[in-house]
Amino acid sequence: MRYRGIILIVLLALALIAIVFLPSERSYMTVAAVGKPAPDFELRDSTGRLWRLSDLRGKVVFINFWATWCTTCKAEMPYKERLYKKMQGRPFQMLGILFRDNPHNLVQYFKEHKVSPPTLISPDNKVARLYGITGVPETFIVDKNGIIREKIVGPREWDSPESIALIEKWL
Repeated sequence: MRYRGIILIVLLALALIAIVFLPSERSYMTVAAVGKPAPDFELRDSTGRLWRLSDLRGKVVFINFWATWCTTCKAEMPYKERLYKKMQGRPFQMLGILFRDNPHNLVQYFKEHKVSPPTLISPDNKVARLYGITGVPETFIVDKNGIIREKIVGPREWDSPESIALIEKWL
């Protein structure tokens, strides 16, 4: 009986040490926040092109997490497409990041829907964890210096005057 108590104390001490000193994913939920630097990433898009967020300094970056299975993402897509076209020639880059989806689904999706902005693939959804994504669509507006200025949860009419003004104030 005496040894059980000692073993229990040792196990609890080891668990406490592991919680305090070992890295964990719980920090992902607090990494991305408005007013803080956007977590950098390096991902390939659906065509194989490599994108690094840090390479886009000097531009306002629109990062939209979405999925082919998401009906609200599908409804939001035409608004993003019109915004993308409207912002051509300006210091602006729109990026989509596929969330909890099979990249093979993009082939059929692109046949059925117009998607001009690059769609980045994060096979392990690590970038979504870095940004604390809980569902889709979720959008981040990153300023020219790499600071997150806006976080929008849910769909939006991105070509509306209000949405365009939200982005233009950071250009």
